Amino acid sequence: MTLREKIALFPHSPGVYRYYDAEGNVIYVGKAKDLHKRVAQYFVPPERLTRKTAVMVSKIADAQYSVVDTEADALLLENNLIKQYKPKYNILLKDSKTYPWICVSADEFPKVFLTRRITKDGSRYFGPYSSVMHARSLLELFSSLYPLRTCANKITSDAILRKKFRPCLNFHIGRCKGCCVGAVSQQEYAGYIDEIVRLLKGGGREMIQHYRNLMNEAAESLDFETANVYKEKMLSIEKHYSKSIITSSGSVDADVFSLVFDSSDAYGNFMRLRQGAVVQSLNLGFRMNIEEDRSEVLGMFIAEISSKFGRLSKEVIVPFYPDVEIDGVEFRIPVRGDKLALLELSAKNAAEMRFNALKQKEHTDPDEFRRKVLEELRDAIGMKELPVHIECFDNSNIQGTSPVASCVVFRDGVPSKKDYRHFNIKTVVGANDYASMKEVVNRRYSRMLAEAPDDLPQLVVIDGGKGQLAFAYEALAELGLTERLTVVGLAKRLEEVIRVGDPYPLFIDRNSQALKVLQRIRDEAHRFGITHHRNRRSKAQIDSALREIKGVGEKTEQRLILHYGSVARIAAASVDDIAGLVGRDLAERIHIHLNGNHEK
Repeated sequence: MTLREKIALFPHSPGVYRYYDAEGNVIYVGKAKDLHKRVAQYFVPPERLTRKTAVMVSKIADAQYSVVDTEADALLLENNLIKQYKPKYNILLKDSKTYPWICVSADEFPKVFLTRRITKDGSRYFGPYSSVMHARSLLELFSSLYPLRTCANKITSDAILRKKFRPCLNFHIGRCKGCCVGAVSQQEYAGYIDEIVRLLKGGGREMIQHYRNLMNEAAESLDFETANVYKEKMLSIEKHYSKSIITSSGSVDADVFSLVFDSSDAYGNFMRLRQGAVVQSLNLGFRMNIEEDRSEVLGMFIAEISSKFGRLSKEVIVPFYPDVEIDGVEFRIPVRGDKLALLELSAKNAAEMRFNALKQKEHTDPDEFRRKVLEELRDAIGMKELPVHIECFDNSNIQGTSPVASCVVFRDGVPSKKDYRHFNIKTVVGANDYASMKEVVNRRYSRMLAEAPDDLPQLVVIDGGKGQLAFAYEALAELGLTERLTVVGLAKRLEEVIRVGDPYPLFIDRNSQALKVLQRIRDEAHRFGITHHRNRRSKAQIDSALREIKGVGEKTEQRLILHYGSVARIAAASVDDIAGLVGRDLAERIHIHLNGNHEK
């Protein structure tokens, strides 16, 4: 039976399919509402598939399937099989970090502690927590509220009766009730643990109200000392929730998912809310090996979270709908209010993970980092080509004097200083930045077209606003380059990216690497241009001091400057010294002109 004949017999049922290569290795695992229809979508003419998908299909030698009862079961089975086989073409979890959990041990007198290892010994685990600081702050809260044991002793009723243990320092300073010596009953200690578990499950508001009620009851009974104890506990929980756990205004029970995509990578954040408080948060990264639809990536993310945390909340807030439906779960895309704010907060966490991953690559794989930055820049501006060659222009003049311009070149995201160029403005009189920009751009690219037409940049950046950009574009249009080059302006005031023909500026995230590379090349062009402009101003100042003297030409000026080093030293020299270089009559005129007197 051929492969096509085999897949033609796949049932119209929900399930999971597996593709094998010629060596019998699983190369792809997928889920489907209808196995027959989904698998048939791969076996179409290659031109109807994306490039990566076509490559995968060319390697399929066999296909198998597993039928399940519901789409939700298919989601979880797919997730488990991907973890088992690690197929080459599947979305793979990139984040191998072991996250911390809070463990409530299965002892007669349980311990509450932080761990990164889950053991199936009857203990209860809460988490995982993407921030170890958050988990530690919870443990600090518990230790301030409840006299829990921290020792490693195996405390049992029998050991207590045999007086096997001696109380430690924590017992003597009041931080532990002394369960090891029978100073606290198992029932009382279990009460502490029950309240901690309620807090870990998101019952912070409920516990605050509980202690408020106990405080009021104790106060009505005139037991003010006990009322104060309850008050302190209530305030401790309120303080912790106000500084450590993000809360919404309503009593929301929901799960929140967000995704940020970056080429073949995706970064996701999950948050779980109970009574309006974020009780769990986790970031995960995914590597996409074929061009998966974003709804598929979200479905995979949801499956991974379901395997870690169990059943989802009845309400799940998402940025777009996943490719799966789950009984009893309603997916919502908020458009306003607190739930939209929660989704934006989740997206901010995902974006932060992406930023950190990119910064890490800057050190571990600088070439890949630069490629990612250029891809981000390409997508932000809306270019078709990757801007591996970028050039930036800047004008410099002071009150119209010594107008110059600079062109700096970045290749593969780094400066190519051998390609930097200075321009002295030749055809423009006075301080006309617009006309100066047109002249420089025209001179630069008319020469490149003549000498190196294959080395034109993909992106041209103009340091300035709409005026400078319009004149630069006009120069490119006259050269017939507007279809070959992308040109943008970068305005200094708000760091706006201005595009030709777009009435609205493009605002790129201020923390993005795309904007940073534009700012860096703009600043480099400004630095390079200012240096050249200062040199020209210095020369102009020398010209004005010496060239105004009758009889002093360029060669005489050069001879004097080369000998004395500066105009100030020429002025301080005697007539006899100067005469040795230029003759007596001219030496006297120079001395009189520079010193403002008649003869010495």
